[in-house]
Amino acid sequence: MSSSKTPRRFRRALGVLVVFVAVCAVIVGAGVWRYRAPGPLPAQVAIVIPHGGYASTIRALQDQSALPVGWLDTQLFRLAIIATRHDGQLHAAELEFPAAASMEQILQVLRHGLPVRHWLTIPEGLTARQIAALVNGAPFLLGTVPVPVEGDTAPQTYDYPRGVERSALVGRMRAAMRRDVAEVWAARAPELPLKTPEELVTLASIVEKETGVPDERPHIARIFLNRLRLGMKLQSDPTTIYAINDGAGPLRRPLTHADMAFPSPYNTYVSSGLPPGPICSPGLASLQAVAHPASGDDLYFVASGKGGHRFAASLEEHNRNIAILRGNTAEMRATPQP
Repeated sequence: MSSSKTPRRFRRALGVLVVFVAVCAVIVGAGVWRYRAPGPLPAQVAIVIPHGGYASTIRALQDQSALPVGWLDTQLFRLAIIATRHDGQLHAAELEFPAAASMEQILQVLRHGLPVRHWLTIPEGLTARQIAALVNGAPFLLGTVPVPVEGDTAPQTYDYPRGVERSALVGRMRAAMRRDVAEVWAARAPELPLKTPEELVTLASIVEKETGVPDERPHIARIFLNRLRLGMKLQSDPTTIYAINDGAGPLRRPLTHADMAFPSPYNTYVSSGLPPGPICSPGLASLQAVAHPASGDDLYFVASGKGGHRFAASLEEHNRNIAILRGNTAEMRATPQP
């Protein structure tokens, strides 16, 4: 009797086990399918993943519709984090997630994605005050920075992740400028009448402000170097503007004769030699123009009225160029505008 009951019990137990395994297989299969299925994110988006553990990570993803909000999906994702923890830690950063990212893809980004990079462009020729305003106004950075030393920061485009200190970004700008100046100074022409890299930066800053035409920079650098050799005042308008505005930026009005007499060591109409320091942050091209100037004996230049300059080796020729400029200006004023 007992011997006949044993097979039935075994078969019953085996049947229960088979059903249990089948149900588990269905649940696991459904979980794996859900884990790899496209998610609800409608478009690629950058999401800030905060510090604070799994709960804050899941909440940030759900707030941006990267993860479904349901309890089952939340528990599935939490289980997936634990089950795949050997793949690496989750990062707290601003990360970019693709549209319709699955849970599997989201975990890949959380563990191996690179932080989103933001960009800040510092144009050539800005003063330190203008650069400080740009840095302090740039988004996603922390802290504030004071006005840096004039000419101490390289005008370039910088990338940075969210949450970096502004002081760290300015430190990179300073390091870039030191590197550029050191390389240019080491390869400079041997006959330059400049004693230090600081003098090179100062003259390059004047060249930077004098022309926006790249091909003219070596020529203008030569003119200023010739004037320095002869003991002539540089008589550079941008130095006067810098003195009047204290480095605030453009003057936004024409210079007057009274401006030319403004008492300042930066005003090269009244002070001989180079100013005490730069009047802006020059770009690499202006540094190289001073380090490798054009050849020639020119001592003067004046705007052509057409975007560039006219150059002269004598005052007489310079005065003729000024007359041409005035004629072009008068002609432009007399021409009816369309």
